[in-house]
Amino acid sequence: MPDPIAVTITREHFDAPDGAALRQAQRDELDARYGRDDHEPGAKPTADSVPIFLVARTADGTAVGCGGLRPLPDGGAEIKRMFVHPSARGAGVSTAILRALEDEARGLGLDRLVLETGTAQPDAIRFYQREGYTPIPLFGPYVGSPLSLCFARALTP
Repeated sequence: MPDPIAVTITREHFDAPDGAALRQAQRDELDARYGRDDHEPGAKPTADSVPIFLVARTADGTAVGCGGLRPLPDGGAEIKRMFVHPSARGAGVSTAILRALEDEARGLGLDRLVLETGTAQPDAIRFYQREGYTPIPLFGPYVGSPLSLCFARALTP
């Protein structure tokens, strides 16, 4: 397992270059796992739909991870575009991003986060379960998707 990596996590615009590059790397990885067909049900995240977008950077400024929050119409928010570059995996970056997203959600007065991940992402499934996210029925655009698994976590103040 790699040594822990110290990161600084800041809010950045969804369309800023480093975030866009990380999201493209995520897309490339998902395409390799699921094929190049459109494997994401529902509306694609945008700067308008993901008003909180965080980027994790190493001490030298290298962007190594990201994640965002998309508010849901019935309350709560959905975690979107959570991704850590393979070179930084296993070093605590994903946990740091997740905790920062949870803090952002609490700051908005939200008490619950939900997310979707894919059946071909066992590491992500284990990560979310380890971090206290429990399986829930498929919601919204994921209902009926054979490739989707959904999770939720209640946030305490």
